[in-house]
Amino acid sequence: MTAPSPEPALEADGLGMRFGRSWALRDCSVSLPAGAVVALVGPNGAGKTTLMHLVCGLLRPSEGRVRVFGEDADSGSSEALARVGFVAQEHPLYRGMTVAELLRMGRALNPRFDRGLAELRLDGLGIPLNRRAGALSGGQQAQVSLALALAKRPMLLVLDEPLANLDPVARRDFTRTLMSAVAEDGVTVLLSSHVIADLEAVCDRLVLLDHGAVRLDGAIEDVLAAHRMISGPREAAADMPGVVRAVHSGRHSDLLVRAGAEAELHPVWQEHHVGLEELILAYLENPVVTR
Repeated sequence: MTAPSPEPALEADGLGMRFGRSWALRDCSVSLPAGAVVALVGPNGAGKTTLMHLVCGLLRPSEGRVRVFGEDADSGSSEALARVGFVAQEHPLYRGMTVAELLRMGRALNPRFDRGLAELRLDGLGIPLNRRAGALSGGQQAQVSLALALAKRPMLLVLDEPLANLDPVARRDFTRTLMSAVAEDGVTVLLSSHVIADLEAVCDRLVLLDHGAVRLDGAIEDVLAAHRMISGPREAAADMPGVVRAVHSGRHSDLLVRAGAEAELHPVWQEHHVGLEELILAYLENPVVTR
């Protein structure tokens, strides 16, 4: 396993991306440590795919900058491109090409491409090299896309909704392959998904985007420890500080608050730990103002 780099895997500073008059990202700043498996979450239109495309050098930012292991992501250098592996949601493959032909193309396009590694992973999954991509199942296409990305020997692996439209067995197999690569190679992963259970099983860090802005960023255990769910009388809820979301029913209120704000709670209030899905949904149900 490769030792994590001492410098951040990904740094975005004042990052902005505008399409016409609309901003997909605005003043987006985040720093992700090397070796982390990062969950990137947010509603549709939050800017997740735009951020990923900027990280991969597929877009040039309208403002600010994004660096991958210290180098500008949009530099276009062969070194910068080699550092990042990308798997898009649709798992785009040339459907008329066989898996072996896709591997040969990958080797021709990427100087560090490890064809033997890709073949070993695919053989372990029972995916024949002589099968055309268009004849593969959705789960097999996802595995081929992941094998191609990992064969680049990237330092950062960017996965945009890779589990979408996969059945439970294919999701499990994809996740196992991913975590095996993380354990063996120490690759940093930026993974987006709408299925929180998938993220919770593999990720150790959270970035929550909403309307192109970062609302939460940190180790998942730290983010959860920084929030509490409390329940109590509705009449006292109005003066409660640090409220992220409030749900009222009759004379009762359930509040998600930032930890510390509830330090002076009256004994009538009950405190509960909050789960990751509950936390994320609370922030998304209380969106920031669109810029």
